[in-house]
Amino acid sequence: MTIKLARITKVNPREVWKHEALDFTQWLAKDENIAVLCEELELNLENIKPEAAAGRYNVDLVADDIDTKRKVIIENQLEPTDHKHLGQILTYASSYDASVIIWVVTDYTEEHRQAIDWFNRNISENISFFLVQIEVYKIGESDPAPKFNIICEPNNWGKTLKSSGSGDTVSATKLLQMEFWEGLKEYATARGSKVNFSHSPKPKNWFNVSIGSSKCHVTLTLNTQKPHIGCELFIMNDKALYSSLFQSKAEIEKAIGLELEWRESPDNKSSVIQVTLKGNPKDRQHWNNYFEWCTNTVEVFSKTFKRYISN
Repeated sequence: MTIKLARITKVNPREVWKHEALDFTQWLAKDENIAVLCEELELNLENIKPEAAAGRYNVDLVADDIDTKRKVIIENQLEPTDHKHLGQILTYASSYDASVIIWVVTDYTEEHRQAIDWFNRNISENISFFLVQIEVYKIGESDPAPKFNIICEPNNWGKTLKSSGSGDTVSATKLLQMEFWEGLKEYATARGSKVNFSHSPKPKNWFNVSIGSSKCHVTLTLNTQKPHIGCELFIMNDKALYSSLFQSKAEIEKAIGLELEWRESPDNKSSVIQVTLKGNPKDRQHWNNYFEWCTNTVEVFSKTFKRYISN
C-alpha cells in the first residue's frame, strides 16, 4: 500500500499579516487567536484591549490574567528583536504596572534572549517576562497555521527555591504545588495515559491540559485552604459553546458518570464545568490516590467533551 504524505512548508509571517498593527495585532486580539497563545503560555486572559494608551505611546495589547488578576501587556514585532522595542516594552510595563510581559517576535538575537533570561532570574517573582516566536506553517495546500514557540519564560522554579529559604509560607505552598504537578505527570506517563500532559509543571494552583481545541481546555486545580482537588472544562470567551454544552448536560453527565457544577459567570467571559474531590493536597500519603483521580477524570473529560466540541 502506498501512503501519500503532504509536505510541511514554512511561510513568511509577512505573507499572512502585511501590517503589524493593522493586521497581526488585530488578529491576535480576537478570542479564538489569543487562546492559542494562552494555551502555550498556560495563561487565562480576559479584557483584551488592542492599541491601549500608555502615556504618549500605545501598547499593542493589554489584558488581565483571570487567575491572578495581574495586568498583562503584549508587544508584537513581525521582525527580529531590537533594542528599541525592548525599551518600549519596559516603558509600557511601568505605565500599566504590568506583572506579565509578553514579547512576540518572528526572530531574536542571542543577546536579547540572554537579557530576558537575566531579567527573569533577577527581578521579583511577581514579574514574568516571556519571549515568544511566532511561526507560520502549511501542510500541502492547507491554510496557513500559526505556531507560538516559547524562547524565554519565567524561572519560577528557581525563584521559588530562592524565596523558600526565608521561611515564606506562600513559597512553601508553591513548592508543594510544583511537586504535586511533577508527580502527576510522572504518574500519568508511567500509566501510559493518552491525555496530553505535555505542559511543564509550574508552582501554581492549576495545571492546564490540552484537549485539542482552541476554544477550551481542561484545568486541574489544588485548593489547600478549602481542601479539595478539582477538574474543570475551562471555556474562554465562548458563551455559545457553553450554552450548547449545557443543552446536552444530562447526557454529558451520564457519559462522565458524575454530577457536574456548571458555572456561567454573567460578568466574566469565561465559563466553567467542574467536579471536585474532597482531599487535602498537603497530605502526601494520599497523593497516589489523587494522581489516579486526576488522571481518570481528565481522561473521561477529554473523551466526553471532544464529542461536543469542534476545533
